[in-house]
Amino acid sequence: MDIILQLCRHKLLPRVCATATSCRRLSSCAQPLKTSHTPAPPPTLLPRVSRLFQPSNLREGQDSGDLTCRSQRLMLQAGLLHPSNPGCFYYLPATVRSMEKLVRLIDQEMNAIGGQKLDMPALCGADLWRRSGRWELMGKEMFRLRDRHGIDYCLGPTHEEAVTELLASQANLSYRQLPLLLYQVTRKFRDEQKPKFGLLRGREFYMKDMYSFDVSEEAAHHTYQSVCHAYGRLFDRLGLRWVQVQADMGNIGGTLSHEFQLPADVGEDRLLTCGSCSFSANVELLEPGQTDCPQCQAGTLVESKGIEVGHTFYLGNKYSEVFNATFNTAQNKPTLAEMGCFGLGVTRILAAAIEVLSNDDAIRWPGLLAPYQVCVLPPKKGSKVVALTALAEELALDLGNMPGLRGEVVLDDRTQMTIGKRLKDASQLGYPYVVVVGQGVAEQQPQFEVICQQSGETLFLSRDALTDLLSRVETV
Repeated sequence: MDIILQLCRHKLLPRVCATATSCRRLSSCAQPLKTSHTPAPPPTLLPRVSRLFQPSNLREGQDSGDLTCRSQRLMLQAGLLHPSNPGCFYYLPATVRSMEKLVRLIDQEMNAIGGQKLDMPALCGADLWRRSGRWELMGKEMFRLRDRHGIDYCLGPTHEEAVTELLASQANLSYRQLPLLLYQVTRKFRDEQKPKFGLLRGREFYMKDMYSFDVSEEAAHHTYQSVCHAYGRLFDRLGLRWVQVQADMGNIGGTLSHEFQLPADVGEDRLLTCGSCSFSANVELLEPGQTDCPQCQAGTLVESKGIEVGHTFYLGNKYSEVFNATFNTAQNKPTLAEMGCFGLGVTRILAAAIEVLSNDDAIRWPGLLAPYQVCVLPPKKGSKVVALTALAEELALDLGNMPGLRGEVVLDDRTQMTIGKRLKDASQLGYPYVVVVGQGVAEQQPQFEVICQQSGETLFLSRDALTDLLSRVETV
């Protein structure tokens, strides 16, 4: 009781209305009359760790013998993924939250350069691919199937044919409507012979693929650079170190291509970078064993490894000619559109970010992608400060209703476990901020212990200072 009275004096617990025990605060006893017919938003339900579908039994008994990279092992151990078929996974709720945040960031960057979002069928007719010549070219990587009528289809690994046919169906497209940048975020399918590294190389994955249509080669190159700059901004916002390298066109084709790579020892791509100029390229583009820079002729090429997270192509009229995708010029003359295509590996970015930012024991997310920003830890059941449990819940509710943190605060209500055990779980899951409601809150000058996991700092803050710190957290 002394602790409760002390907390009330410091305004750390809500005042209880003596005349109406159903009221949680004195101010709630006299609500102002509503002057608008707009319904109030529903109250935010406080997420509780004990209720999240990320239970420990999903990580118990995991065979780690074939976990060949850090991100795969950490995501499985933390209950973020659950294996299905080879190269396929269940994405559990925390992972979906992170992926949705990444998609929102991608949407922001694509919308900023004029991108328009659509959704194309995953089931693609073989006729389109035969017309482009890629039905056979794709080889065994393509998942193929036949319907009851004997018609061949594939599960789309990419959508150049489909989007070009879509544009070709628009008979009266005007030059005034270009450039046109159409993109989607969907599941893709590739029959990898040996799936490995978890989400870094699977058979089923999420990708953002965008296709551009321009009036001229010059305009298409301008669009190409605009998308590349948007990709750079995206990776900068995520706090990831990245490099853009010249790349092979592969079976997509075209005359210009770049990869966006995150430097990492586990990466499967070999990159060559010049120390004297801006040249960088995938080793596939150069002669075997080449060490002199082909751009400046003075520098020496240094090899490193990277994880490809984005790829851009200038296609010209390779596909628009096949499908007769045209626009009408100012002279009303039908002209083939100049095309580009631009991919981002959505689930690969998630895994690659964990790979390069985390240590061997704990996940460290890019701040904007953490499933939850704040985890509040109440005292252990039966401890000397167990009376602070109500305060911890109240704190979590209040923080979760702050404008920038709505839905971003989770309460670890597993009070049968020690603070230490829950701190270990919180570290493993990578919450950027962990707030411990413990003995320090019961002192004369109440202080909350705040672990800032990305910086490694531990702070002891008053309630006001805590609120001020978390009010500056950036979310998306």
